[in-house]
Amino acid sequence: MQRYLIRLTASFALIAFIVLAVLGKVEAPLITQLENLTYDARVRITAPLGQDPRIVIIAIDEKSTLAEGQFPWTRDKLADMVTVLYEHGVAVVGFDVVFPERDVSHDLDMLRRLREDDNAFLDKLALMAPQLDRDYIFGGALGQGPSVLAYYFITDEEQAFEIGTLPVPAFEFDETMAARMYIPKAVGYTGNVSVLNEGAYASGFISNPLIDGDGIVRRTPLLHAFGNQAFESLALAMAGTYLNDIALPVFVDEPLLLEGYPPLEAVEIGGRRIPLDAQGAVMVPYRGGRGSFPYLSATDVINGQLEQPELLDGAIALVGATAPGLQDLRATPFGSIYPGVEIHANVLAGILDDNFRWKPAYSQAAEMLAVLAFGLAAALLLPLLSAIVATLTALLMLGSAVWLNFYLWEAQQHVLPLASTLLVIFGVYLINMFFGYFFESRSRTHMNDLFGQYVPPDLVAEMAHDPMHYSMESEKRELSVLFTDIRGFTSLSEQLDADELSKLLNRFLTPMTQVVHDTTGTIDKYMGDAVMAFWGAPLRDAHHARNAVHAGLGMLRELKQLNMTFWKEGRPELTIGVGVNTGIMSVGNMGSHFRRAYTVLGDSVNLASRLEGLTKSYGVEFIVSSYTKEAAPEFVYREVDRVRVKGKQRPVVIFEVRGEKGMVSDDELAQLQQWDQFLALYRRQQWQAADALLKALQAEDSGAQLYKIYAERIRLFERQPPGEDWDGVFTAQSK
Repeated sequence: MQRYLIRLTASFALIAFIVLAVLGKVEAPLITQLENLTYDARVRITAPLGQDPRIVIIAIDEKSTLAEGQFPWTRDKLADMVTVLYEHGVAVVGFDVVFPERDVSHDLDMLRRLREDDNAFLDKLALMAPQLDRDYIFGGALGQGPSVLAYYFITDEEQAFEIGTLPVPAFEFDETMAARMYIPKAVGYTGNVSVLNEGAYASGFISNPLIDGDGIVRRTPLLHAFGNQAFESLALAMAGTYLNDIALPVFVDEPLLLEGYPPLEAVEIGGRRIPLDAQGAVMVPYRGGRGSFPYLSATDVINGQLEQPELLDGAIALVGATAPGLQDLRATPFGSIYPGVEIHANVLAGILDDNFRWKPAYSQAAEMLAVLAFGLAAALLLPLLSAIVATLTALLMLGSAVWLNFYLWEAQQHVLPLASTLLVIFGVYLINMFFGYFFESRSRTHMNDLFGQYVPPDLVAEMAHDPMHYSMESEKRELSVLFTDIRGFTSLSEQLDADELSKLLNRFLTPMTQVVHDTTGTIDKYMGDAVMAFWGAPLRDAHHARNAVHAGLGMLRELKQLNMTFWKEGRPELTIGVGVNTGIMSVGNMGSHFRRAYTVLGDSVNLASRLEGLTKSYGVEFIVSSYTKEAAPEFVYREVDRVRVKGKQRPVVIFEVRGEKGMVSDDELAQLQQWDQFLALYRRQQWQAADALLKALQAEDSGAQLYKIYAERIRLFERQPPGEDWDGVFTAQSK
């Protein structure tokens, strides 16, 4: 319980921190970074890819600068380009370039200075000047059809200057609304010379003060404020020109306005409703990487050398710089080298398709709800699970969060934060794994210190999961205990030197110990050639008797394999006796102040030791008490005798284990049935009938020591009858 509470407290602390970060009460740069990464991944995964032929990029690329000279070019050259574009049927021409200064014709100035005294010449020159004025020429070319120029706003107070002229604003708002408008506010601007503005159909700003802290363009404003006026972006102005419509603001309903919502929620244009965030911005709907729109080199347009002129027919032409030296490359979710002009093209395509993902007003509430729901579920559930199940559960939670977010992304076009939810699930999982590893490692070390020398490592690991249930404190408990040792070991040891004897014991004790471990037993001690083990502690085992009997049979099987190896090596074979008893005994850490051991004590333990000793007397390998037989009915037994072991007054019925049920042959079962009949006659003191049946059994197994013992008893009892009150109990005189 303590470990659960510690994990729960740590998890709740993490959840609280992330909730505060969602509410903006604490700084959490990691969450912001992760959210940007997940957003970029979603953009890349769901991008439609392919080219949009409606918008053609007229690229001021390296090829153009090599052919036409360093940009900016003279405006008569740009006029030629615009004329060619209109000749090829473009619907709209837009410029992602600002022209804040006049393109002065030095030829005119030179002519004026050369003939400054010739008034007639100067009059004629004044009439011809418009035809030689490159700004006038460019402005005239723009007036041939729908055209849109660019300008940019300044938000830095230190650079608050005004250059050129601004277009007509999209709409105006009063002072009271201005305080609640969160769209970017400009303190200055750089516009185009008036003659170009007069020739163009519209203008739109290209500045973006909403680039994220990592420099990646994920959203861009459609509206920008200057004073109490709102101006439209280049993409919005081009869309209006193409659709022959104007952008109209959509304000929130009065009840929401009173609740403090940002007043502007969307713009409508051409029957399309474009949702805006509080800053009048949209998520850039990227089609894909660079090249999502057809490209034509500007020099090819100027010189009429188009390889695919059909691309321009009915298309929107957007002129912009793509050459690296012109410094109009941006970082986007698709890479760090992305032409800025193509960002405007993506936004324009999104307006035309009415295809924008957006953050709804409930985004923060939904994010906080997801953090709480997934976080609390993980915090309460994971501490109760194993490491593997907890990992699978955490993966399922992560998958569910991603699926739900992705569903809203695709089906509803909603952009809801994902990183905070993933972080809280993963964070709670790590907390549980860390504390689980810490506690389990400490518990495993503690358990290993306590029980490592007694039980196998896999049981130590299992015990470490719940160390509170295991201790070395003494207690009384029903267990099963086993004793086994090598027959004639003393004489055998006299024939071997110390090294050979050590190796022999190691070869014997290793497989015997492995059998105990395989049956979830506990090694109590090695006593020279003897092994003492018990079942049911420290790990509780409802089938301790069955496992102990299994262990005894397993030891006999292992000994047969070992004797085959000894026979091949020319070594003498080993024989062992096994005794098992089941009963109440004391178990725990016992001993002195100087040395202690985890062991079992009691009459039931002593009886097991006596049973092992009786195997030699009766000539059988494996003897158990009636208590063990009752607790482990899965085996076939042969009753051996009713004995009163040395030091005990109460008799006990002892049995030989013959094997597992279903594994004993029919012939052997028939012999066991005959043996039971013999014992019944023997205990009724029908000596002649019993002797006759015993001889029949001896004929099938004349060497059985057990039969010889009972034959001698019958002869004794025939001479000296035990009396009518005889209970059939034999009192053993040795251990």
